[in-house]
Amino acid sequence: MIKVTDQHVSIKPLEHLGLVSATINKLGLIDKIDRRIAVSKAKGAKVTLGQRVAAMILNGLGFIDDRLYMFPEFLSNKPVDRLIGKGLEASDFNDDALGRCLDEIYKYGVTKLFSEVAFEVGTENNLLGKSAHFDTSSITVYGDYAEEAAESSAITGIIKRPINITNGYSKDHRPDLKQMVINLATSGAAGFPIWMEAHSGNASDKTIIQEATEKMKDFCAQLKASPSFLYVGDSAMYENCVKKAGDLKWLSRVSETIKEAKELLRRDAKEFNWTNRENGYSSTILTSNYGKVKQRWLLVFSEQAFARESKTLERKIIREKDELDKKLWHLSNQPFACEKDAKKASHEYLKKIKYHQVEWQVTTAVKHDKKGRPAKNVQAVKTEYFITGVASQDKQEIELQRRTKGRFILSTNELDETKLSDAEILPEYKEQSKTESGFRFIKGNAMEVSSVFLKKASRIEALMMIMTLCLMVYSMAQHQLREALKEANETIPNQLKKPTQTPTMAWVCRMFHGVGIVLLNLGTGIQMIVANLTDVTKRIISYFGIHAEIIYGITKTTG
Repeated sequence: MIKVTDQHVSIKPLEHLGLVSATINKLGLIDKIDRRIAVSKAKGAKVTLGQRVAAMILNGLGFIDDRLYMFPEFLSNKPVDRLIGKGLEASDFNDDALGRCLDEIYKYGVTKLFSEVAFEVGTENNLLGKSAHFDTSSITVYGDYAEEAAESSAITGIIKRPINITNGYSKDHRPDLKQMVINLATSGAAGFPIWMEAHSGNASDKTIIQEATEKMKDFCAQLKASPSFLYVGDSAMYENCVKKAGDLKWLSRVSETIKEAKELLRRDAKEFNWTNRENGYSSTILTSNYGKVKQRWLLVFSEQAFARESKTLERKIIREKDELDKKLWHLSNQPFACEKDAKKASHEYLKKIKYHQVEWQVTTAVKHDKKGRPAKNVQAVKTEYFITGVASQDKQEIELQRRTKGRFILSTNELDETKLSDAEILPEYKEQSKTESGFRFIKGNAMEVSSVFLKKASRIEALMMIMTLCLMVYSMAQHQLREALKEANETIPNQLKKPTQTPTMAWVCRMFHGVGIVLLNLGTGIQMIVANLTDVTKRIISYFGIHAEIIYGITKTTG
């Protein structure tokens, strides 16, 4: 009997990466990228660009609960031949190979490549909904990236310049770091990403969202089978939609700074005919010709938002009163040369308060040139003026402010109710949360990447496409698993050990912690065993199909 030692045993971590690989295979991402950007194996290329992209997706989804740390060494101890392709090794995906892959993606066109692949995948898997939900977010980046020169695309012939990684308005609240802006659109029940663009760190949301909707509309017009999307976005999109959208159909939240909207939000609820909706919502439909564009406006009221925002309002009222009382005390002790100056100071205070009104009283005092009690018949040197204010709540203004709480306005230029009914406007807009969830998935507090192969802003731009492909694979894997559980009328345990048919993919990935391939070399050949699978994880693997079963050794390959 052979005594087994650590020299006979080695382990390759597999964990949830087999599910990621199976999803990449199901979507056909490697083939779709290789058909668009080919490499010449005659020049010594061992791995295709599609395989390199797959490697980076595995890397990007290798740390489900952490920010993205992208580096070539990630594959060093992984079963690359199972996950990406036979005969491949981790050394084939070095920093040079991955860096050149990002260069080729940039040359082809980052948005062009992603949109072509996304629409092909979405059409094949019936993932495209009737709406495209747009939003932007900033992604902070460590490191310095010099501005690169413009160059002409070999594919389109268009001269383009890489994004400028620079300071801008930081949605991460990190103004000390440089950043870039990513514009993302999702569609359908799976929150499937169908459009992405990378922009310079100081790009304007209002500009890039409107431009993206026009580009996507033109792109869709070139496809044989593409839905006529309703373009959905938040209030940053509204003004440009009104001014520039033309025949493009859109749905947006109306900015509360617009006079017509502000007046509407402050009106008494009794003036409207409300229709009760689900989950504590009610709404009323109105018409508007704001910007000389015919629109349907939906005034929405949320009971939950009203309760939450009303508490915030009360705190603001109390805080303003406390701060105002302190300022009034200091003001009452400040001498003025004349009554006019004292009243002018009171007007400056009134400009800064929202929820209170102040009653003012001006008093005078004489001042002598010497301290102490003045002698008889000595005239005062000068008269000083003091102003005293007493604050009380401005109940009328507070009532008007309270009316706005829990309210917001949605607008659409889709006037055909057979295509978008009044009842569908709010649910359609709420799907915007799936794009926001996509951002939370893509980004952590900051993106930290290896400076070895990401030494140029153009490569960072291409990496944004890789990160969005990660979101695509993640969304598809989660959607596929939920649909399989629903179809089989089965469940798996959630984090609280309760049965669920709607698990998050992040939780599923944690269930595969510790799963790995054990390699035994006892001199008669290498035996491979996938260890630490449970009945539940084996069942999950089966939902991902034959490719996943082969990776995890549940079904053996034939031939």
